[in-house]
Amino acid sequence: MLVRTALMFASLTLAFSALGGDAALAARPDKSSSSSINLVLLNAVSTSAVSGPRYGDFVTFSVSTDATSYPYVNLTCFQDGVLVAEGWAGFFDGALGDRTFGLYSPQWTAGEADCTAWLDMYSHGKWKPLASTSFHVDP
Repeated sequence: MLVRTALMFASLTLAFSALGGDAALAARPDKSSSSSINLVLLNAVSTSAVSGPRYGDFVTFSVSTDATSYPYVNLTCFQDGVLVAEGWAGFFDGALGDRTFGLYSPQWTAGEADCTAWLDMYSHGKWKPLASTSFHVDP
């Protein structure tokens, strides 16, 4: 019985290894990585006692990760649960576009919103979130 169990385990291990490294390691915990994302205000539209971002401001993000050399930021903003703005930017040398996001859109013409910026990486055909930061945008 012990020999049969050992042979079954060995054959399963060989089968998983034949599928590739990812499948063979699927049962193992992921290597931990360190990632962070922080809001950076660029040029505020108006000056007031409000210290956070306001509608119409431009923002970027300070990002850090050891999980990938090609991190992306996905920013989404909602008013009363309705998506009113979304943008993507690559935060690595050679990425197209710049790393600036405007806090407005054709659907978001005024008012406050709640936004979340996700630091993501693309791996094995899907997006993987690494870190996030949420902030409120005042009118």
